[in-house]
Amino acid sequence: MKSTFDNWYEKKMRANPEISAETDRAGELLDQIDTIAIVGISRDRHRDSHFVGRYLKKAGYTIIPVNPGADEILGEKAYPELRSIPAEIDVVDIFRPPEVIPEAVEEALEVNPKAIWLQLGTGTHNELKEKVEKNGIHFFQNRCMKVDHQFLIRPKKEQREKTVS
Repeated sequence: MKSTFDNWYEKKMRANPEISAETDRAGELLDQIDTIAIVGISRDRHRDSHFVGRYLKKAGYTIIPVNPGADEILGEKAYPELRSIPAEIDVVDIFRPPEVIPEAVEEALEVNPKAIWLQLGTGTHNELKEKVEKNGIHFFQNRCMKVDHQFLIRPKKEQREKTVS
């Protein structure tokens, strides 16, 4: 039997064809990526950005903290900006206030990730969505990577593990 939250997620993320298609794209992407740069991740373990980063790291992703005020977060070297990261980045996950999202997205475009992901609470930026997608980059907004992973990837992984056992 599915939990109430499972039912809520399914109902919300399949509410209309556009959201349902975006949910499918999110699941496909999360199943294919390795490296996530988290812009605005906090050193404070009580902040959502820190909690999401910790979850994604435990889920097996390589996370790269981007915070100019930190040397290390979650045991990983932190970088002051995306341009200073010496590795290829699959997804840029942004935890920044809505008013600085355009600047953060412009910086993300410079590193040419497979996707730019705006976490819940960062606002809706349809003009940026169009610009990002014209560059062949997936754009997600008002979605939480942790929540999407929990409902789209973790059940498939658990099912694969049961099959192998």
